Amino acid sequence: MAATRPTVIALTALAPVSWGTTYAVTTEFLPPDRPLFTGLMRALPAGLLLLALARVLPRGAWWAKAAVLGVLNIGAFFPLLFLSAYRMPGGMAAVVGSLGPLLVVGLSALLLGQRPATRSVLTGAVAALGVSLVVLEAAGALDVLGVLAAVAATASMSAGTVLTKRWGRPDGVGPLALTAWQLTAGGLLLAPLALLVEGAPPALDGPATLGYLYLALANTALAYWLWFRGIARLSATQVTFLGPLSPLTAAVIGWAALGEALGPVQLAGMALAFGATLAGQRAPRGQAVALSAPFSSASKNGRKDSMDLTGPALRR
Repeated sequence: MAATRPTVIALTALAPVSWGTTYAVTTEFLPPDRPLFTGLMRALPAGLLLLALARVLPRGAWWAKAAVLGVLNIGAFFPLLFLSAYRMPGGMAAVVGSLGPLLVVGLSALLLGQRPATRSVLTGAVAALGVSLVVLEAAGALDVLGVLAAVAATASMSAGTVLTKRWGRPDGVGPLALTAWQLTAGGLLLAPLALLVEGAPPALDGPATLGYLYLALANTALAYWLWFRGIARLSATQVTFLGPLSPLTAAVIGWAALGEALGPVQLAGMALAFGATLAGQRAPRGQAVALSAPFSSASKNGRKDSMDLTGPALRR
């Protein structure tokens, strides 16, 4: 029996809710100033675990596609995310991340041929405003490198989301295998970089070990499987509008577990961001979203997609 659209949305939403715990886990439990090692520990164990479960390897052009998606969604995104988390308050990073829906709207027009809807642009702006109201009051001083890392992380994940939707996945391959390929590719990219830049792995105490286990299993393996499963069944814009749930979760955790205050302005911002998230789940006008089956390969859709992202390929 096929899942209903609200069920798919709810399950996909668990991914950004889980990601909303990343900043608290990073700052409270993990070794400081180790963005590459932390990204590696989050990606590679999860990727190898899912690869063992899926027992499917890429074929043909999908070796290159999986590598590109692995870099955008994992290999570049993870260390940039942790670098921004280490160098500035999570609130400021969350504000930058909340611009993701607007980036996806623009990239969807460029790569998927979807005209930007005024409603989507306005909803994205409201979501960014709401997140800003929630977190900026306690954001503190700007760190230029941290801001640049957050911007690059948001752009990388947005491009990865749109390309995941554009390329689909090979016939007979499920979201578990697609997630495994990307996590493994991203983790293999990070392994030598972490060793060269940060040196030998740090000694891990009990809290750090538990923190890395949580990030690898629940925060990454499960969450990314749900995320890519959602991309298969929803539009790229719908999926990315679930993103504001991540900073909202972080704010709630800060209030409930870390003693951070939530005043009237923050509560109003949460209401705006959550309302924008709900509004972003309306299916694009004139587009049917199939839920009974995952998004199909390019060949099934009568398209001849390739790795060429210039010229005619951009106009498809």
